[in-house]
Amino acid sequence: MKIERKFTRSGQDAYAELDFVSTASEIRNPDGSVVFRLDNVEVPSSWSQVASDVIAQKYFRKAGVPSETKKVKEKGVPEFLWRSVPTDDATMGGETSSKQVFDRLAGAWAYWGWKGGYFTTEEDAQAYYDEMRHILASQRGAPNSPQWFNTGLHWAYGIDGPAQGHYYVDYKSGKLTRSTSSYEHPQPHACFIQSVADDLVGDGGIMDLWVREARLFKYGSGTGTNFSSLRAAGEKLSGGGKSSGLMGFLKIGDRAAGAIKSGGTTRRAAKMVIVDADHPDIEDFINWKVIEEQKVASIVAGSKMHERELNKLFAAIKAWDGAEADAYDPAKNDQLKAAIRSAKKCAIPETYVKRVLDYAKQGHTSIEFPTYDTDWDSEAYSSVSGQNSNNSIRVTNAFLHAVEKDADWELLDRTTGRVSKTIRARDLWEQVGHAAWACADPGLQFDTTINDWHTCPESGRINASNPCSEYMFLDDTACNLASLNLMAFANGENGFNVASFEHAVRLWTITLEISVMMAQFPSDIIAKLSYEFRTLGLGFANIGGYLMADGIPYDSVDGRAICGAISSLMTGCAYATSAEMAAEMGAFPNFDENREPMLRVVRNHRRAAQGAKTGYEGLSISPVPLIVEDNPDTLLARAAHDIWDRALELGEAHGYRNAQVSVVAPTGTIGLVMDCDTTGIEPDFALVKFKKLAGGGYFKIINRMVPTALDGLGYPEAQIEDIISYAIGHGSLKDSPTI
Repeated sequence: MKIERKFTRSGQDAYAELDFVSTASEIRNPDGSVVFRLDNVEVPSSWSQVASDVIAQKYFRKAGVPSETKKVKEKGVPEFLWRSVPTDDATMGGETSSKQVFDRLAGAWAYWGWKGGYFTTEEDAQAYYDEMRHILASQRGAPNSPQWFNTGLHWAYGIDGPAQGHYYVDYKSGKLTRSTSSYEHPQPHACFIQSVADDLVGDGGIMDLWVREARLFKYGSGTGTNFSSLRAAGEKLSGGGKSSGLMGFLKIGDRAAGAIKSGGTTRRAAKMVIVDADHPDIEDFINWKVIEEQKVASIVAGSKMHERELNKLFAAIKAWDGAEADAYDPAKNDQLKAAIRSAKKCAIPETYVKRVLDYAKQGHTSIEFPTYDTDWDSEAYSSVSGQNSNNSIRVTNAFLHAVEKDADWELLDRTTGRVSKTIRARDLWEQVGHAAWACADPGLQFDTTINDWHTCPESGRINASNPCSEYMFLDDTACNLASLNLMAFANGENGFNVASFEHAVRLWTITLEISVMMAQFPSDIIAKLSYEFRTLGLGFANIGGYLMADGIPYDSVDGRAICGAISSLMTGCAYATSAEMAAEMGAFPNFDENREPMLRVVRNHRRAAQGAKTGYEGLSISPVPLIVEDNPDTLLARAAHDIWDRALELGEAHGYRNAQVSVVAPTGTIGLVMDCDTTGIEPDFALVKFKKLAGGGYFKIINRMVPTALDGLGYPEAQIEDIISYAIGHGSLKDSPTI
């Protein structure tokens, strides 16, 4: 592959045009307690304090980084890409400079890319290495969190550890290989879809899935599974007796996930649980979190009520002014009698009332009854189930039509396929709506439409997704993500910088493809299928910030046109790059059997991007097409229109290197490290936000697009300053109208 330079110059340091500064990074709780502090953190001067704090706390390697390294010669590899190991007298510590992180990420990608034959010349490899380092430092793009956690540790520092049960496919021989170390082949993939068989302890079964999930969580990844294969409560077991049902096993998996902090201590486990709408246990599944949330409310209210009522007993005893022995007798101490009655009205157990009286007789004057709160990371939530996953139900067009017609809906036994129960479709729909209102779960996955756009139906159906639902593909496959910060491609009044964006898309598509080649996976089947399908997850972040900066309403024809055009341009350019790689290195191994359906999907994308209202192939629901004339950015719209001609032409000639290329992920933490004012596809929900971090600490995040947007809308400077001060707070009581 030939690599052009747009952000760097040959012979010049990749960071030459960027200023770096040393700063202190400190993260505190609202009460002022320090959660994390690191002095002398080197970051680009353009980065906000939030971005600096995120990379320092979340993405700096905290241990095993040598003070000095030496190169390990490797035949056939350019010297600048030789990996490093500690010198004999090196001391160990952590990363302190963002350059170290950028270098190890881009260096590892370039190293594996060279070994895999992705670069035409050494100059192309050097250009790629420089461009990717600059992209990271300038916040134009970022990979998913597992890349930051794992990639380059072995290449840059010689960090390794014992094997953890991973597998990879050797890029030379194509053979499935068991890993012998933790980090030589990193785990860069964030998104996994895993199957589960209706088997308790066998390979691929229920308890085996918890082990595979733990292996993923440990390295910072997330996983989703459709559990509809598990038999329902009451179905017969092969050894006699009846199954306890789906929910019992889901609760075990939830507990296992809750015990693991993803990536060590960096974030909570990410997990998706999916059940088909025709599973006999679907109603219990829909209402699972609703009931657990009610338990939390009961725990919180009950604990505070216990503390209040039980201490009333102590107060009544303390207030008694008669004989000491009579203070503990409700027949003689009227205040104590009233306190006991009050406790009983609040359903305080009599055993606790008696315990307090016994304590008081022993000289105690109060009781410290533990109270709980509704914080998501609190003891109350950790004591109930269902809190470590996103839940979704899988609905088909047949179910949705049954809802429309108020028809019956059949729930089917998993072992026999017979009808277990018949309910009104609208009753089930009402339960879904109520549950989503009560606890924000379950979500919906539209099975028919998802499989209409499936590029590889000859290899199996799409049954599930990853935890955030952006990656949908075959079971036992994985996807590694990267997001482009759209504000980095804003050209002000000149609209969107199409050329720079296409360049970045091409480089990131190559990067994600290299990441497939270098990666290890938590099971042999995922390693095999990820090699055979090579799915990628390139996306974008900050569309809300981009639209706001231009003064364009998010929910508008113009807003949707721009967002659709950027999505189209990104995906079309990624498919064109994938076909370009296929011309050099071959299409993904299962392309030939899926050639026609995949080209059909690409043709449908092309029709939608070019404004067609009819003529779609094999779709139950036609998409909303892009109309060039509706887009206020004509150059962007034309590029989004034209790119699909190239993507289809190259694909027809060479196939595609990847079965899937793009997603739009939530971009939570990596969005912060890129200083995105909004996350993936979402609008801003508040001008001032607080993000609580797993492990403690808060970030106060202020949308920095407000002054830009107000200026673009014609507000005078004085009014802009007043509006900003109102939004973020003055930090002073001076001129306060009420004081």
